[in-house]
Amino acid sequence: MPTMADVARSAGVSVATVSHVLNGTRPVLPHTRRAVLDAVDELGYTPNTLARSLVTSRTRSIGLAVSAISNPYFTEILQGVEAAALEEGYSLLIADPHDDPEHERKVVQLLHERRVDGMIVAPSADPRDLVAYLGRHDVPAVFLDRVVDGGTGAGTRAGIDTSTGTGTGTGPRFDQVCAENTEPMTRLVTHLTGLGHRRIGLVAGLPGLSTTSERIAGYRHGLAAAGLPRDERLEVCGNSESAGAERATAALLALTPAPTALVTANNAMTIGALRALRERGLSVPGDIALCCFDDFAWADLFSPRLTAVAQPSREIGARAVRVLLDRLAAPDGPARTVRLPCSFVHRTSCGCPEKGTDS
Repeated sequence: MPTMADVARSAGVSVATVSHVLNGTRPVLPHTRRAVLDAVDELGYTPNTLARSLVTSRTRSIGLAVSAISNPYFTEILQGVEAAALEEGYSLLIADPHDDPEHERKVVQLLHERRVDGMIVAPSADPRDLVAYLGRHDVPAVFLDRVVDGGTGAGTRAGIDTSTGTGTGTGPRFDQVCAENTEPMTRLVTHLTGLGHRRIGLVAGLPGLSTTSERIAGYRHGLAAAGLPRDERLEVCGNSESAGAERATAALLALTPAPTALVTANNAMTIGALRALRERGLSVPGDIALCCFDDFAWADLFSPRLTAVAQPSREIGARAVRVLLDRLAAPDGPARTVRLPCSFVHRTSCGCPEKGTDS
């Protein structure tokens, strides 16, 4: 098996230079770097990752804690994280917190014990223990998809101070990467009001998540923009999952008068809402219009095809990796929240002709 000394002899450099190239511990001239990498390929040299981590205190691994990995939205985020991490020479350790705060802290602790260099986490609706653990152990982390702050995001009800994990709501310490939520949801609602709908039901997500609160805010902004009063009975909770949305949609349909349009706040809830409509023999958009937050691969296979907000899921994952690597390079830099724009995909479930995608 070739050694680092063999690589150094083949490239005509010192063993220290080979180490700097492979570990990124010091800048090396481009032609020297190329010579070392060519020698590595030619000899089939495999670096000793364990030995390197002992020297550099880095494992070149990232912990990813994301619930509902089977959800196509999070699957695409995972693909974005994996591709970006691989491109930068990092491996992934993946755990599913199941959106349970206690399990969330346990899996984050397990990832930390595996000596990952940093973590990317989609926080639960109550991330107090998560924030406290990451802060106490000074773990570089990026919150993904859901924000944790003292405003309308996750942790609002707990008054979490993410700068200390102790609870005063003074703003985020951790970097965060997510999609825009409020304005895209407002756009769905104003699209429906523009078609003449005055009773629009909302199937909202799990309480406590920033995505839920922001999309509810967007729904209400859309009603206000059209001069429509808020009717609390039209806002129901689907708990971000299909079965919950099916029950919530049934409750909306039982109202008198029933809504003439529905907006669902994620892809899983869209499936539940469609199931409830089908069981009652209602057609979309003939009997009721439907728009959804979250586009997904088979949304254009339904009849009618689903009008939706499409989130840049792979870019969210890739950006989270880049933000984490920036944090590892500059541990003391200010925290930042990155919001990525969504696209409006105009199909036919809203009740009007298809027009394609408008960013």
